[in-house]
Amino acid sequence: MYGYHRTFWVYILKCSDGSYYVGVTNGIKRRFAEHQNGRNPGSYTHSRRPVELVFSREFTSILKAIAFEKQLKKWSRAKKEALIARDFGELHRLAACRNETNSENWSVSRFGSAQRD
Repeated sequence: MYGYHRTFWVYILKCSDGSYYVGVTNGIKRRFAEHQNGRNPGSYTHSRRPVELVFSREFTSILKAIAFEKQLKKWSRAKKEALIARDFGELHRLAACRNETNSENWSVSRFGSAQRD
């Protein structure tokens, strides 16, 4: 259809137990109400109500929305909280690679060989 575009949202809910739930939907108001009303007794949020919508991001591509949702689900609690707070400096810091093979964790000694800091 000409001029038609569909909107999708990736969202984060904060549950009553302090945990976070990440989801994707094509109707943010409807989906939030479903979580809040306990529409699905088997869902993660059902026993953790009430829930609070703490983050949402709009997409026009379902594939991009799903990819972002999958990415968020892998994030640590600290990274999710930085995103929710819109603290992009902290998010960048938390996203930095910290494993042993990261070059920032190595330095060159005065003898020219690499060693761990």
